Order: sequence, then C-alpha cells, then structure tokens
Amino acid sequence: MRAVLGIRRWRRNPVCRPTDRHEAWVALTALLLMLIAAPVLGWKAGALTDDSLRRTVRAQHEQRRLTPAVVVRAASGTSRFAQDPEAAVTEDSMQRSVVADWVAPDGTARRGTVSTASTKTAPGTPIDVWTNDRGDLVMRPMDISAAHTHAVLAGIGAALLAGGLTESVRRLVVWRMRQRRYARIDRAWAEVGPDWGRTGTGS
Repeated sequence: MRAVLGIRRWRRNPVCRPTDRHEAWVALTALLLMLIAAPVLGWKAGALTDDSLRRTVRAQHEQRRLTPAVVVRAASGTSRFAQDPEAAVTEDSMQRSVVADWVAPDGTARRGTVSTASTKTAPGTPIDVWTNDRGDLVMRPMDISAAHTHAVLAGIGAALLAGGLTESVRRLVVWRMRQRRYARIDRAWAEVGPDWGRTGTGS
C-alpha cells in the first residue's frame, strides 16, 4: 500500500528512481487484481461448483431411495455404510452398527451391516436404509443446503488462492527488479570504483 500511495508523490520527485515507480505500478496492479479479479474468480468458481453439485444432488436423489429394513442383530465393529455421514460426524456416540435385512427392487432378500442413529435397535425393529436401484447399500444423498455450503467454501478458497498467487507473483517480480537494480549498481561501481579518490580523475 505504501508503494501504491507513493505513485502520486514520486511522479514529479527528482530523486525518485525509475525502479521505485515500476515497483509502485506493480503493487497497484496486484492490488487491483486482488480486489477485483480474485473475488470475480471466486464467485465464478463457486457458481460452477454449485451448478455441478446441484446436478449431483438431483442425480443422487433420483438413483437412491429409502428402503424399509428390519434389524436382525447388533453388529460388532464398524459399519461399512454410515447411512447419515453428517450425523456420524456430529453424533458419533449415537451411531449404532446393526445387521439388517431388506428386499431389493427385484424381490431378492438382502442383508448387510449399516450404521443407524435410531435408538431402537432390538431384533425385529424396523429401520430405513438408503439403497440404489439394484438394492445395494449406498450413502445418504447430499441435500441442497450441503451442496450450497460446499460451493461457498469452494468460491472462498478460489478467491483466497487467487489473491495469494497474485501476491506471490508481485513479490517475485519486485525481487527480480531489485536484483537487476543491484546488478546495475555493481557494474557502475566496478567502472568508477578503481578511480575513486585519485588526483585528476574528477572524483
């Protein structure tokens, strides 16, 4: 910001080096990119992610269904399928693994181990499980609110990444400009240095 604010002061400053003005313009360009381009990129990334996730949500709700099942017995160990992964994260102590029977759409009997948040898991207790069109156990489909949350996080992440990348490029460009300036100073000193202080050299 100091470099950007210095552009106006340096424009007519006789002791201002050209590299100072160049660094200021680089800083101004980077600032505009972070304030304008990065948010636009984040919004675009969030919108694309939201559209993609909405299509996924619709497809999952079309392909997955709640199927009535009956608890056979309590299961030992961890279930392969957590029917409600969000609840499994927030209420892990309430999840119970049970062996359940259900009927596939083609009429065949199925049995599997599922994780349920139901407080009633005695044998014979009816529960609901998520299955696909073939009757196989699947995860609960994502809902619209979860998809929107993921899209917002993706947009914010893209904006932050774009801003960080812009700042990294600015630092790299300024570093290269300073290295070239130091190299020019070294070359000029190499030409003048040997005659410094000698009588008749004009120094």
